[in-house]
Amino acid sequence: MLALGVVALLAACGSGTTSTSTTASGVASTPSTTGTATTVTIAPETNAPGDIPDTTAYVPYSNVPGRYTFSHPEGWAQTVQGTSVSFTDKYNGASASVETATAPLTPASAQSAEVPKLQASEPAFVLTSIAPVTLPAGPGILIVYRRNSAPDPVTGRSVRQEVHRFVIYGNGQAVALDLFGAVGADNVDPYAKMSQSLRFP
Repeated sequence: MLALGVVALLAACGSGTTSTSTTASGVASTPSTTGTATTVTIAPETNAPGDIPDTTAYVPYSNVPGRYTFSHPEGWAQTVQGTSVSFTDKYNGASASVETATAPLTPASAQSAEVPKLQASEPAFVLTSIAPVTLPAGPGILIVYRRNSAPDPVTGRSVRQEVHRFVIYGNGQAVALDLFGAVGADNVDPYAKMSQSLRFP
């Protein structure tokens, strides 16, 4: 009778409601739970996908309905839709679009008008800075922020990008010029060439 009682007690202690699984490496793991789906901020690449080479040639582009021109790296893929245009090469790019405006944006007006739109439209948006700027084309602001890139159509892979968004006023309108590349890429000089080339003919 005593022996039977010991066996029953051991069997009861061995049965419980918590279970674990063992991985191929022999490490025990417990099941995880998933919360509400959110956009995950992608970590910057250890090696950025690429700088715009110093030897790159630049060619002019003119958008007649948008009444603006600027230069972009030669050979980049072009997409035009009315007053908007984009030029891309892998994760680097330049795009321009027209916005209704009656005066140049200030950092305060950009914070209240531009930033909420970017927060709503850009994946994993993080604001870095807002500053006033004056280009040959006119006055405006420069917004620097980070986002996740659109997935690559072949690999489905995204990278963390930094965007320099110039919103420049002239001819009774504003042109938003977005210059972007992978976080960590050194594109200061190419961005200066493109932004300085913006004109309202």
